[in-house]
Amino acid sequence: MTLHTLIYGLAPQVPVIAGFFSLPLITSQLTELDYGISEIIITYTTAFSILSTFGLNIVLINSFYHSFYQYKWIWRQIYGFLNIWNIFFALFMTFVLYFIIPKEAESNKWTIIALNVLPIIFFGRASIIGSKYFHLMQKPLQIAVRTSFFGLLSVSLNVYFIYFLRMGYMGWFWTTFIVNTLTNISYWYPVNIKLNLTPIYNFKWKSIKKSLKVSLPLIPHIYSGYLLNASDKAVMHSLNVSTGNIGKYGVAYKIGGLCKGIGAAMGIALAPLMYEKYREKDDIGVRNMIFLAQIVILFLTFVSSIWMKEIFQVMIKNDVLSKVYPLAIIITMSYSYIPMYLAVINKLFYLEKTNVLWKITTFAGVTNVILNFTLIPIYGYKVAAYTTFVSLMLLGFSGFYFKHFKQVNKVRFYHLFWLFTIIILTLLSIYIVELKLSYKIFITLICSLITTCLLFFVYKKENNRKISFQSIYNKFFRK
Repeated sequence: MTLHTLIYGLAPQVPVIAGFFSLPLITSQLTELDYGISEIIITYTTAFSILSTFGLNIVLINSFYHSFYQYKWIWRQIYGFLNIWNIFFALFMTFVLYFIIPKEAESNKWTIIALNVLPIIFFGRASIIGSKYFHLMQKPLQIAVRTSFFGLLSVSLNVYFIYFLRMGYMGWFWTTFIVNTLTNISYWYPVNIKLNLTPIYNFKWKSIKKSLKVSLPLIPHIYSGYLLNASDKAVMHSLNVSTGNIGKYGVAYKIGGLCKGIGAAMGIALAPLMYEKYREKDDIGVRNMIFLAQIVILFLTFVSSIWMKEIFQVMIKNDVLSKVYPLAIIITMSYSYIPMYLAVINKLFYLEKTNVLWKITTFAGVTNVILNFTLIPIYGYKVAAYTTFVSLMLLGFSGFYFKHFKQVNKVRFYHLFWLFTIIILTLLSIYIVELKLSYKIFITLICSLITTCLLFFVYKKENNRKISFQSIYNKFFRK
């Protein structure tokens, strides 16, 4: 299990790292308008992407575990239903894209629409069925190889189209079209031929309605992720923020959001380890594990933030785009919330109290939208980075106050201390980023030493359980 989670966690990071190192090439050929056009279109396609499947992934999982000897029959019906539905969904996306594509991309409107819509229809939903099958059958390499290969192909094509062919924002859309189509093709053969999971188009509406009753209630929880991570660009677009400013914000978010990938990998790796501790009724062990993760991610986000100016100078070869590094600092530090969030949701997942999760995520997501609509007209597009920070802090820490979690939680996570630490480090990073290189090197070395000591301290506590966090907390914070 640990090996599997490691594979799932590391595979998506391969193309992310490669994409990061390709930035000097592609950003030298792009403007804030290129990024703005791309961000606007991706924001809306992401917003409606959940409607392409209606959240039926959960039904695929449930039927596999609860109806193992007939799950293929259920899957084939869902496969057929999705293939038919996606024709209508493609028409719907055509209508949406026609009206939201910025005027700066008017000359390429129909090409952009075709490149975004055709992969939805080509080869059906084979990638969804195939990836879920290999995941549930514990064959992670089938997914990891595809993720790494097509991720690296995406990076290579972006460099080819944008840097060598000078295609600007259109390079992204051609890359997305090619990679999405090839991904579906790679799953189509094993799903339809080897596994014989061919779609049933004469499906029973009774079965589909039953499946939708299970999946549709989960959409608010899934959609809240969009409200937190992508809705800010949609709000900017609706408030007539210029395409160029949306592009500048998008660049800051792309760089700052790299830590989101680290947090996601951390979540995949920690989940089975935490479940094992819960099974052993070792909640203190879970807390120590969360503390270790929190220390690591604080170190990574803080050190990345204080060097953000240099990162932008080296990686972003565009004078306008390289100046938005302060926004990237805020966004980077905002993802420090992830370990505390895992402490709440994994406990609720383990105890199957999933009906409360949507409250936590929706609360934070709606807050983000309201703050953006309220503050962007007053303070401009840059304030969206700060609303993101506030909203992600709510996501990470509000769960500790929900009664469902308080009823089942057996240990103290000192969440207010960690929240206070994140805020202080964020303020410090905004100041330190402008210091001389010698000072930053010294601070980085000090942070490395402190982090090493803290990790050793928590590791030692986990092994002998003699050191009390309660006494240390009381000594320093409850005088």
